[in-house]
Amino acid sequence: MIEVNLDVALAKKKMTSGELAERVGITQANLSILKTGKAKAVRFSTLDAICRELDCQPGDILQYSSAE
Repeated sequence: MIEVNLDVALAKKKMTSGELAERVGITQANLSILKTGKAKAVRFSTLDAICRELDCQPGDILQYSSAE
């Protein structure tokens, strides 16, 4: 299972979800789906934009866990 730790990265940058969504060019609803781990997929272009805006690596916000 892939866990999304987007809240941690947002807190480190002192950025709101709404601000990130606007900067990345996605809706707040889609960002919320990603944050809660309910997304079935994420485009590399979206992941790239998120990492650019948060100045982080993909591994900082995505983590694999064998527990379900």
